[in-house]
Amino acid sequence: MSQPLSPPPVTEAGHDELPAYVSNGLVGLRVLDIPLLPGMVVVNGFTGQHPVVQVEAAANVPYPLAGDIGINNVWLTTSPHLASFVDQRYDFSVGELHTRFRYAVEGVTANVEVLTFCSKKQPTIVLQQLTISVDAACELALRAIVDISEVLGRVARRTLESPGKPDTTIDGSISWEPVGAKSHCGVAYATEFVGDDDVKPQKLDWGLESGLATEFRIKARPGRSYRVRQIASLVPSSLHSDPDRAATRMAARAADTGFDALREENRVEWNEHWKGRILIDADDDRWQQLADAAFFYLNASVHPSAPSSTSIFGLAQWRGYHYYYGHVMWDIESFCVPPLLFCQPDAARSILEYRTQTIPAARSNAKLNGRRGLQFPWEAGPLHGEEASPGEGKASWHEDHVSTDIAWAFTQYAHATGDPRFLREDASAILYGVADWITSRVTRTGNGFAITKSMGIAEKKATSDNEAFTIMSAKIVLADAIACAERLGDSVLPAWREVLAGLEPPRRADGSLTSHDNFQPNEEKGSTPAPLPGLFPMWYELEPDVARKTIDYYLKLAPDYIGSPMLSAFYGVWAAWNGDRALSARLLDEGYAQFMAPRFLQTLETAPKKAPDGPKAGPFFANLGGFLMSLMYGFPGIRLTPGDPQDWPARPVVLPEGWRSIEIEQAWIRMEPARIVAKHGAERATIEVGGRRRRRKAA
Repeated sequence: MSQPLSPPPVTEAGHDELPAYVSNGLVGLRVLDIPLLPGMVVVNGFTGQHPVVQVEAAANVPYPLAGDIGINNVWLTTSPHLASFVDQRYDFSVGELHTRFRYAVEGVTANVEVLTFCSKKQPTIVLQQLTISVDAACELALRAIVDISEVLGRVARRTLESPGKPDTTIDGSISWEPVGAKSHCGVAYATEFVGDDDVKPQKLDWGLESGLATEFRIKARPGRSYRVRQIASLVPSSLHSDPDRAATRMAARAADTGFDALREENRVEWNEHWKGRILIDADDDRWQQLADAAFFYLNASVHPSAPSSTSIFGLAQWRGYHYYYGHVMWDIESFCVPPLLFCQPDAARSILEYRTQTIPAARSNAKLNGRRGLQFPWEAGPLHGEEASPGEGKASWHEDHVSTDIAWAFTQYAHATGDPRFLREDASAILYGVADWITSRVTRTGNGFAITKSMGIAEKKATSDNEAFTIMSAKIVLADAIACAERLGDSVLPAWREVLAGLEPPRRADGSLTSHDNFQPNEEKGSTPAPLPGLFPMWYELEPDVARKTIDYYLKLAPDYIGSPMLSAFYGVWAAWNGDRALSARLLDEGYAQFMAPRFLQTLETAPKKAPDGPKAGPFFANLGGFLMSLMYGFPGIRLTPGDPQDWPARPVVLPEGWRSIEIEQAWIRMEPARIVAKHGAERATIEVGGRRRRRKAA
C-alpha cells in the first residue's frame, strides 16, 4: 500500500484561518494552535435549539481535551500571551495532529508537544498527550480539563466517582444539556501521568456547575520530560439514554486498554482506509495531494457507528459561520455516499440508515404539503429527520429534487454492494415512497406531465416550471422504482409508468436540454449548469449528440459560475466527456484546486476568487465529494448498474491534459476488494474484483 501525502506543516499561528479539524465520524474537534485552550466539539446526533433562529441545530459540547500549565503558579490560561506557537503538523496517514509551542515564565521556558487524535476503532474516544520539558528547575503543575466555558447549555449531572462503585479509573463525568434540552451528551475522562511514579493525580472540585479538572504537581528539573495523557469518551443520548454513565464505561474500558494500544488500534484502522487510496499519475503532483486530502477528510468524518447522517461540513463547526446549523441536506447523499461506496460502504450504509429511520418524518412532511409518499426535508434535523430550515424556510417550499437525490443514493448503494436484503428492506421502501411522491407532485398537462413552481440546484428567488435537473432525477428514480419492483416481484403502480413516460426535461430548438421553461442565461444564477449533473453523476440517458450540445452550451457559461459551491468540481469531467483535455485540466483547477485553504488543505465552500470577502468555511463536503466522484466515476466513465461490474465501465477514458492514469488500489465492489484502473485513451477502464480481471468488451 502506498503512503498518502500529508499537508505541509503550519509554522505561523492562525488568524482568520480555519483551525485544524480532527474527527472520527462520531466526534469532531476543532483544535487550536495552542491545543490546551478550548476549541470546539461536535458530536454526531447531539442537537439543541439554536439560540437565535430557534430551530433544532447541532450543539457544541464541553471541550474534553483542554488543559493548563502552571510554572511557579503562573498559568497558561490566564497568561496565554506568554505562549508562542512553533508549528503544527497533520499526519493524514493515521489522523494524528502534532503541535509544538513554548511557554515562558520568568526565566523558565517550557517546550511543549501535544498529540491529538480521535479513535477510529473506538468511536466515542478522543485522546491527547502532552509532553513537556523545562530548561530550569521550577514548580510545574499540569492540568487535564473538560472545559465548559465556551459552550451554551448547562451541567445536568456531574460526578467525580462512579456512583456506588468508587474507583480510580475515571476522573469524572458530566451529562451536558444544550439550549432547548433536545438531547444530552455524556462526557467522561481518565488521565495518566508518565515521568515520575511519585506524582499523584488530584481531582479539582470547582462546584456542581463547573467543568472537570485533574491536576499533577511536579518539582520539574531540566533534562527530563513529563507527560500527561487524556482519554475521554463522548456519548450522545441518541446512542444511550443515560449518556454520562455510558461514557464512563467507554472511558474506563479505553483507559484499561491503554493509550499506546489505542493509538496502535487507530493506526491499524487508518491503514485499512488508505488501502482505498486514489492514485493519480499526472505531471502536476499537487493533484495527488489534493486527492489524499479530500479522501482523508471524507473518511475522517463518517463512521458506521454514527447515529445520524453528517452535515455538509461533517463535524467541523467553527465560530462566525452558521454552517447550515448542522442540518442534514441532500448534498450528503449526492456527493458523499457515492465515493464512500468504494472506500467505506459501511459508513455509507450508516448515512442511508438515517433516512430509513426517519421515514415517518418524510411521510409527515409529504402530508404537510398535501402530497403522498415520502418527501424528505430540505434541511433535516439530525434527531428525527423533520424539516428544520429556519424562519419561513423558502428553499424548503420548492427544492423538490431532495427526495429524488436521496432515492438515487439508495439505488447506488444497492448496485455497488449487490446486497439483496438492503434492496428488499431499505431501498424498496425509499424508492416506492419517493415514486409515490413524484406522482402526487406532478401536474397533468395536455401532452403529459409537468413539475411546476420548483427550484433546482440554483437557489434563487423565482421558481421555475419543468426545472431540468428535477425532472431528470425524477425520471431516473421512477425507472429505478419500477426496476426494483419488477426484480422483487412487487406490484408496479400504473401511475409510475404513466408519469415516467409523460415527463420530459425542456429543450432548446436544437434539441439540447435547457435549465427550465423560458430559460434565459442572463436571469438570476442563469449560468448554473442545471441539466449537467443529470448527465453526470446521475447518468441520465440522452442521445450522444444532444448530450454534447448540452455540455457545450453550459461550458460556455462556466466563467460566470465556476468557483461556486457544489457543481464546480464536475466541470473537468464534463469537458473531458466532450473530448477537450486542455479545458478539462483548466476547469478542474478552477473548479476544485482553487477552493483550497492552505492551512491543512481544507476545501472551502466557495473559491476565494469568487467571494474574496466571504466567510472561510470548510471542509465543504459537496466540493470535495464532487472531486472524489470525478476521480472515481467521472473520468474513468464508471456507471453503477445492477448488472455485472464488467459492464460498469461505460465510456472511453479521457483524462485532463497532463494526466496519464487514475487507479484505486482497493475499492469495495459487491462486498469484495477490487482494483480499478483508468488509463487515458483506453476504450474502457478495467476492474479486477477479488483478483479477477474484468473488462467490458468494446461494443
